[in-house]
Amino acid sequence: MAMQRITILVLLCLMTSCDLFTSTDKKTQELVNKELLEIDWNDVDSYPLFETCDENMTKTGQRECFENELLKHCAETLNEFDFVLESDINPTVIVDFLVDKDGRIDIIDIEKDSAINKQMPEFDGIIRQSLKNMPSLAPALKRGIPVKAKFRIPIVLKSG
Repeated sequence: MAMQRITILVLLCLMTSCDLFTSTDKKTQELVNKELLEIDWNDVDSYPLFETCDENMTKTGQRECFENELLKHCAETLNEFDFVLESDINPTVIVDFLVDKDGRIDIIDIEKDSAINKQMPEFDGIIRQSLKNMPSLAPALKRGIPVKAKFRIPIVLKSG
């Protein structure tokens, strides 16, 4: 009778405490997997930053500084050229680009009115060269790790 109680007690302990026999590595991997599922990979913790931007700003402030510096640089480059636009075109150009984890910018796409292509066929090359000549840029961060991040900016062309 005592032997049956010990066997039942051992079986109960084994059935209720399976985690005691799970390896530490497996538990750690399960926690990591759970944490990875909870991370919003479509959002960064810190935006890419130029040297003129303060890394201690709020996330919104970082984004605004990044976008303003980028647009300022593009505007300075475009101001070096004399473009004449007809008034019947949409003067907004959308530039999609990627900032890689080393802080380099790669253009993905440039969306613009087809009339801009006719009136300014060199426009894409100018924008590409402008972004290549950007001042040094620190990459976006996610959990303290440099990550690539995709962005879209509008460039409004003004004539006159």
